Amino acid sequence: MRVKCPAAGVYLTEGMEITMQTIIIDEEFKGLLPVLDKETFDLLEENILENGCRDPLVLWGDILIDGHNRYAICMEHDIPFDTVSRDFECREDVLIWIITAQVSRRNLTAMQLSYFRGVHYRTLKKKQGSNNQYAQKSENSQNGDFQKSAVRVIGERYNVSPRTVTRDNNISTGIDAIGKFSSDAKRKVLSGEAKVNKKYLEKIGSFTDEEAAEIAAAIENGTFENPKPEKPAGASPETPGAPPYGSAPSGTPWPQWPPDGFAGPGPGYGPDPGPGWDGVSLDAIISRISYDCEFYSRLPENMNGGDVIELRAALRSYIDVLESVYRKAV
Repeated sequence: MRVKCPAAGVYLTEGMEITMQTIIIDEEFKGLLPVLDKETFDLLEENILENGCRDPLVLWGDILIDGHNRYAICMEHDIPFDTVSRDFECREDVLIWIITAQVSRRNLTAMQLSYFRGVHYRTLKKKQGSNNQYAQKSENSQNGDFQKSAVRVIGERYNVSPRTVTRDNNISTGIDAIGKFSSDAKRKVLSGEAKVNKKYLEKIGSFTDEEAAEIAAAIENGTFENPKPEKPAGASPETPGAPPYGSAPSGTPWPQWPPDGFAGPGPGYGPDPGPGWDGVSLDAIISRISYDCEFYSRLPENMNGGDVIELRAALRSYIDVLESVYRKAV
């Protein structure tokens, strides 16, 4: 039988000497773990209440590095739990371990993959910059050399291009800027519940705290809208650039997108095209939506860059949307 060490939250086998230990919650480590929505958290809580906490919590010294949700539930309901310890040389090694654990155990969205790759890159670059073994490789080593090394390591680790690693670094910085003011907004972005354009996320990291706080609040309360993309150079005001697949009827300019009255997915065949779309084929409408959602622009980039994992995640998400529309139409 296990007994609880009062005020410490540590359970030891009966008969063993009880030593006081305080479990520390590190906000940086905790921030890497996906925040569960209420329904998922309630299911986990129900399972632990019924079956106990079967998986041990993982500690680095006194710091909790895995099992934050289980720890919170066990402490609230006075449920016994076990702990295991892991040894790491530095914080950066702990961060990399957490990221690797999350990527290996979860079916992540494309946004979550981008986020973890970006954080992994920054963590590795910081470790390289402070580690003498990298500096000793060349007397003239500069930060740029460390950066190139980190880009190469992360690119090979996740089978993505250097361009994607750099982009993911900016995306993860933007997501963390949002999370600084709202963990719920961060959760919504990572889960896909809030549709935030990746190109816009790349910019948020350079915004002021006030601007980032406003964006986080809008995402949290559901009022956030992506800024409209700038028109390509040379495009006429009346006719936005056509998508690379599908087209409006001959001689018919593309109507405004999103059209007036557009309210998202509806019954039957999905989005209501709204005023101005009479006579435009369904094939063309789907093509235009895909174009505006950057599907076509991201696809060649991922194929050419070898981003197999992200490509598969993006295709799976897109297929799920199309299957959902198809089921409604039959």
